[in-house]
Amino acid sequence: MGKLYDTDIVAWASQQAELLRGGNWAALDVENIAEEIEDVGKSEVRELESRLAVLIGHLLKWKFQPQIRSKSWVATIKNQRERVHSRLGRTPSLKRFLADQEWLHEVWRDALALAAGETGLDLLTEGPIWSVEDILDPDFLPD
Repeated sequence: MGKLYDTDIVAWASQQAELLRGGNWAALDVENIAEEIEDVGKSEVRELESRLAVLIGHLLKWKFQPQIRSKSWVATIKNQRERVHSRLGRTPSLKRFLADQEWLHEVWRDALALAAGETGLDLLTEGPIWSVEDILDPDFLPD
């Protein structure tokens, strides 16, 4: 059972879905099914991390490079906010990560790296300089 999982995950997934629908419980690859289900959750968290880091990175660029602000930055900020809100709406259990300070610091570090890489500026801060509420507020742009 595990061999197909290792060689062709798409075929394996189709096979497992068929077995589930047919109620063929004994033939299921339970261990790999459990792993894949866990990976779905991890993927959702990574997606939220990525979108939030891009959003914060653009907010940092907006704050620290006012002389070159652009409409595309505003569009990216708006788009990422919408996508974060959409993801939180579809997967409400992700909201708990927004209250996790350690997780937020990791996202903040990713955002700093993104913004510093794109601007060449040294944007080191000890931690987030805005609240999650501000970051996700559709009307918030840092001065």
